[in-house]
Amino acid sequence: MIGYVTLGTNDLAKGAPFYDAIAKAMGVGRMMEFDGFIAWGSWGGPAGIGLTKPFDGNPATVGNGVMVALEVETPDKVKEIYDIALANGGTCEGEPGPRGDEGFYAAYFRDLDGNKLNAFCMIQAG
Repeated sequence: MIGYVTLGTNDLAKGAPFYDAIAKAMGVGRMMEFDGFIAWGSWGGPAGIGLTKPFDGNPATVGNGVMVALEVETPDKVKEIYDIALANGGTCEGEPGPRGDEGFYAAYFRDLDGNKLNAFCMIQAG
């Protein structure tokens, strides 16, 4: 149902390399790019992610309670995405590890504009 999610940025040129690195690790690249907007993913694939300067001209702000979750295959991939995020200027919001008892494994981080994301996978509980 969701084609892509868009996050705001105040500096697209500075923020794009952060998402380029994460997208590359997830096996995708830029799927759309035009003035003030870039989207990463693959046409016909799972939901992508876009980064844009707000079209109303006001500064981008972080949504309280808003987070984009990036699904990956394994806990090792969760850690890889988390490490890439931090290596590209992101900040930690929760190190990789299991959450709860239902097999949910995740790491949380923020991009250069403060947008919150996580990388997660489901593992066999027990």
